[in-house]
Amino acid sequence: MWRARRATEACEACRSLVVRGALSLPRPRPASRSLQHARPPAARPPFQGSCQPFSSLSRPPPRRWKLSPARPGFQPRRHFWPARLAARLLRLRYLLLGSAVGGGYTAKKTFDQWKDMMPDLSDYKWIVPDFVWQLDEYIDLEKLSKALPDSEALAKLVPDLDKLAGSFSLLKDFFSTGDKWVSEVVGASDLLLLLGTSGETAFRATDASESDRQFKKGLLGELIILQQQIQEHEEEARRAAGQFNTGYSQQKRKVTDKEKVEQLQEELLRTQLKYQRILERLEKENKELRKLVLQRDDKGIHHRNLKKSLIDMYSEVLDVLSDYDASYNTQDHLPRVVVVGDQSAGKTSVLEMIAQARIFPRGSGEMMTRSPVKVTLSEGPHHVALFKDSSREFDLTKEEDLAALRREIELRMRKNVKEGYTVSPETISLNVKGPGLQRMVLVDLPGVINTVTSGMAPDTKETIFSISKAYMQNPNAIILCIQDGSVDAERSIVTDLVSQMDPHGRRTIFVLTKVDLAEKNVASPSRIQQIIEGKLFPMKALGYFAVVTGKGNSSESIEAIRDYEEEFFQNSKLLKTSMLKAHQVTTRNLSLAVSDCFWKMVRESVEQQADSFKATRFNLETEWKNNFPRLRELDRNELFEKAKNEILDEVISLSQVTPKHWEEILQQMLWERVSTHVIENIYLPAAQTMNSGTFNTTVDIKLKQWTDKQLPTKAVEVAWETLQEEFARFMTEPKGKEHDDIFDKLKQAVKEESIKRHKWNDFAEDSLRVIQHNALEDRSITDKQQWDAAIYFMEEALRGRLRDTETVLENMVGPDWKKRWMHWMGRTQEQSVHNETKNELEKMLKCNEEHPAYLASDEITTVRKNLESRGVEVDPSLIKDTWHQVYRRHFLKTALSHCNLCRRGFYYYQRHFVDSELECNDVVLFWRIQRMLSITANTLRQQLTNTEVRRLEKNVKEVLEDFAEDSEKKLKLLTGKRVQLAEDLKKVREIQEKLDAFIEALHQEK
Repeated sequence: MWRARRATEACEACRSLVVRGALSLPRPRPASRSLQHARPPAARPPFQGSCQPFSSLSRPPPRRWKLSPARPGFQPRRHFWPARLAARLLRLRYLLLGSAVGGGYTAKKTFDQWKDMMPDLSDYKWIVPDFVWQLDEYIDLEKLSKALPDSEALAKLVPDLDKLAGSFSLLKDFFSTGDKWVSEVVGASDLLLLLGTSGETAFRATDASESDRQFKKGLLGELIILQQQIQEHEEEARRAAGQFNTGYSQQKRKVTDKEKVEQLQEELLRTQLKYQRILERLEKENKELRKLVLQRDDKGIHHRNLKKSLIDMYSEVLDVLSDYDASYNTQDHLPRVVVVGDQSAGKTSVLEMIAQARIFPRGSGEMMTRSPVKVTLSEGPHHVALFKDSSREFDLTKEEDLAALRREIELRMRKNVKEGYTVSPETISLNVKGPGLQRMVLVDLPGVINTVTSGMAPDTKETIFSISKAYMQNPNAIILCIQDGSVDAERSIVTDLVSQMDPHGRRTIFVLTKVDLAEKNVASPSRIQQIIEGKLFPMKALGYFAVVTGKGNSSESIEAIRDYEEEFFQNSKLLKTSMLKAHQVTTRNLSLAVSDCFWKMVRESVEQQADSFKATRFNLETEWKNNFPRLRELDRNELFEKAKNEILDEVISLSQVTPKHWEEILQQMLWERVSTHVIENIYLPAAQTMNSGTFNTTVDIKLKQWTDKQLPTKAVEVAWETLQEEFARFMTEPKGKEHDDIFDKLKQAVKEESIKRHKWNDFAEDSLRVIQHNALEDRSITDKQQWDAAIYFMEEALRGRLRDTETVLENMVGPDWKKRWMHWMGRTQEQSVHNETKNELEKMLKCNEEHPAYLASDEITTVRKNLESRGVEVDPSLIKDTWHQVYRRHFLKTALSHCNLCRRGFYYYQRHFVDSELECNDVVLFWRIQRMLSITANTLRQQLTNTEVRRLEKNVKEVLEDFAEDSEKKLKLLTGKRVQLAEDLKKVREIQEKLDAFIEALHQEK
């Protein structure tokens, strides 16, 4: 109670202070402002608008609260509802903020889930060309949008189709006879408009000063001109229709209805051709712009790797197939356009018009196409041509390059034709690129002939037929049948051949050439109409076309021929009288139709061919695993590289032969070559002399003659033969388990060709002659070891000669008594005579052991009479032959006994045999020969290791490089089932891989 009473008193006291003004209460503020601002906020400039903008983030300005004056007797009450309202609003803000955060998180999570479900389209970005992404860099879009008129102006440019329809219906009502013609002309005009290039327009960025002028020359300007011309001709048609209506009603016209119809037909035809030229001009500009874009890509402006075009990939597959020579027929089932026709029917000219260049050799009536020419047409920035096996590009815009290309094609054709033949089945592959070319692969075949003329092979006609049938029997090949329109249809040969290959005409396109000459020469133009409608020939076709390929002048350009063709069809009665339709004329329409048929056939058949090659590959791989399970699949080129490395390793092994081995084999082979000459022509004649002085003189003379004439040449021959034998030994020695006999023929051919090309240095003989001469002049034996070595060398040489002599004597006189009794051998009559003569001569030598080498005539007579006394008739020549061998054996035995005596003669040699009966000049001779052999072998070894081995290695490398470039040589030297199976497997894999890549690119293009 006392607390309540004191509170009441305190309230009364405060209220009295308030009333009197002694105490001023503070101004109340909203709770939010008091919480947010510790200090009073800065003053804000007032908003100058008509209405206060409101935002959820802005705060309302504080409201001034006024205190009501206190009345006496009334107790004031505190009002805190603004604070309560602010607190509630704050709670509402937290709820809204939480809901926004939660909803944002949920939305982000949902968006991420949708994003993960979407496919990744970044991999398909390449489908859109790079220049589309960079258009804003080259085109000022704002300037273009300002330059283009608004929608109303563009709507005015669109032709009034209702008025045109009314005009044509009016003509149809008045001229019922020309109704059919008008509908055909309108349809042909629509077809030509549709055949124009669609949707391919490229823009170039220009400077601000030239933008208006470029715009007037651009696409919009052409549309304006086209609209104006359409309006003009529409007015002319209405005016003509009105005039005719008036004239017809008044019967005041002097011309007949038929003349009026012809006049209107001519007008409409001129209009159609005029629009055609406009479209061609637009297409030409488009081609130039595309050429600029391709040139930018070619220069790498966009910094991307250009992929091969579809047609280039397909052409590579066909090139590999043409080289694939196996027992499979799948290589002939891929589509290509086969151009066939009679000789001089215009096949080559039609192909040149399609390629837009005069690329083939020309001749007046003679056969120029002597082998198939595969032409791959593709689009590119420059009009160029190049061969498959060459990197040279021929610029088809320059006449000198065109002439060089024609010469090259003619040379290749003549090279393909073998001796005794006129045509060849070997294909020449040519790629032609240029802006605006239709992508396809064409094969130009030799013209079909009816008669073999002089200068041709007898089987030329049959060969051409077989080549044409080989290409046309491919069920997927498109046959482009060329018929000369200037000759009688009954003289055609190719139509019968085509009808045999494609009786239903499902893949044949018929082309009638030289229509200008046909129109002049043919009495009945309806005959041409029958040909184009397929009613004259017994063959069927997908389509029929009529073209003009020039005036027959070989110097005409493609542009001149095209202009002449357009001018002819513009004035031709064949079109005016509706015998030909507009879409059936000109080579341009022909190329479009052929290209469409080609790609349609490719899409329908390429996957089936890929499947057949997969089956072929499986069969070949299975055969390899069964026959060669432990060998790698190396084709002919890989085997050649392996053999090449082995051969080079073996040649390098020659440089690792030790010098001692070289000198030993050189010395041995040189002595075997010269030993006969040394003993027979030098030693034996000198040994017949009576004293040592004469012996030495004879030896010196004969050695000098031998050194000057024969010895150096013999030494070089020995060195060359030694090198050959060592090289052959390294090449042919077995390598154990690593030896592969498939390389034997190749190694033998490389060895023979390398040795054939190798020539010894000519200066070697001159230097060797000086060295040998100096070595043979030296007679000073310095020590006892050299003396003993010379005696051993002399003994070995004499023993070898003695064995050879005894063998000759044994063959001359027959077996002795031991062999006769033990081996039951006997002597012939001649051998018995030789034996009696030998015994008689041996008795003579026993009587005189120092007998000279030759028999005197009286000694021969004595021997003959002694033999006759025993009943043996002999000839003096037989006695001499027997004496030569008997005396030779006696001399060699005496020389060997003399060698034993000279073993202790080195002391006497040092004293020059003074006060000694022993003379060993023959030992000195053999020492000189031995020393010459050693020095010669050393010199030849140095030349071999320093020069000749390296030159031989160089020759081997050159031979291997020549063999690597000669396919026929590798085909001849690397043979066998293993090689052929690996070759087939490699080709089939390559074809399958290229086909798979082509099919993948084809699907991507779709």
